[in-house]
Amino acid sequence: MLSEQAIPVVRATLPAVGGALDQITERFYSRLFAAHPELLRDLFNRGNQTNGEQRKALAGSIAAFAVALLENPDSRPDAMLSRIAHKHASLGVTSAQYKVVHEHLFAAIVEVLGEAVTPEVARAWDEVYWLMANALIAIEARLYQETGVPEGEVWRSMEIAERQEETADTVSFVLRHADGSPTASFRPGQYVSVQVQLPDGARQIRQYSLSAAPGRPQWRITVKRVDGDPAGEVSSWLHAHARAGDTVEVSAPFGDLVLPEDQSPLLLASAGIGSTPMLAMLDHLAATGSTRPVAVVHADRSPASHAHAAELRRLVDALPHGTLHLWYEEPGDSDARPGRADVTALDLPTGTTAYLCGPLPFLRTVRGDLLDAGTAAADIHYEVFGPDLWLGAEN
Repeated sequence: MLSEQAIPVVRATLPAVGGALDQITERFYSRLFAAHPELLRDLFNRGNQTNGEQRKALAGSIAAFAVALLENPDSRPDAMLSRIAHKHASLGVTSAQYKVVHEHLFAAIVEVLGEAVTPEVARAWDEVYWLMANALIAIEARLYQETGVPEGEVWRSMEIAERQEETADTVSFVLRHADGSPTASFRPGQYVSVQVQLPDGARQIRQYSLSAAPGRPQWRITVKRVDGDPAGEVSSWLHAHARAGDTVEVSAPFGDLVLPEDQSPLLLASAGIGSTPMLAMLDHLAATGSTRPVAVVHADRSPASHAHAAELRRLVDALPHGTLHLWYEEPGDSDARPGRADVTALDLPTGTTAYLCGPLPFLRTVRGDLLDAGTAAADIHYEVFGPDLWLGAEN
């Protein structure tokens, strides 16, 4: 928690710091990449740097953490911290890198706010930073230990065993260890990072959900091609170049959007490629003979754009209390409802735990509808593909 000396200083300066966070984070990344160009080349998502989303996510996390310290001084925003820590671990972030971030972040704060950063203000915000950083370091250390890898050493070479075209812009890859050893276990809903070397020499990284249940000797990921450079440079490279027999660098599995080990009713709601973690959850439920009530909602553009549509139907049909609800913007002659997903049309059992994955507008709408219908905020979990621009929304 913040010290008694720091609390009034952070409270008084939060409006000024919060109002300048976009400038601060822009200056921070400029300084960081000038001093360490390898971080932009081989660690940070260049697409998210170009479109500014990473800057917004960093600013949002700092502001949300500071507000949480002031409003709930005896607790930590663990949901937010866990999501960040899992993403960091999947990239191989190490504790030493937090010192590098501290150096350039605080230099950026001084450059933007100038004389307003008195020694007292600097000490107070230094507390905020290290409370957040040390919490993340501790969570990431636990994740590395649980995964069985040394700090930061998450990468393994894996062979593409199969490539399957799912839709015009979606392809799945089955991954295996070249020596035939079994893949590591994971929890349904988790993701891996994939690192590829691009033509300019950069080694860019993206995260992809494991789209089949654990317990098999191989993993599967499903990749949707994202148009634009550098936004979609990894997915485009995989679509254009990755073939059966090729090797790629893949991280250990991470991610905190995972099923609870109880019998509570479930809502699995997805849109577009957000169906991939739900497929792993459904595959696991079917393989373990689950009798839980499971309502599955999926929204897509059309039958042709819905990756793994037949598999989704098969998995839901395998659950004795599973129901499938489809919405397509252009349903054609399918049995899907037209338009966008509407969870208010469902009769969800009391105590339903909801898992959401898809574009941010979809997440906002579905979460809002669930809250209006009486679902507890603590029972709504979500996964965002890319920087989380919604930090703190569930608290």
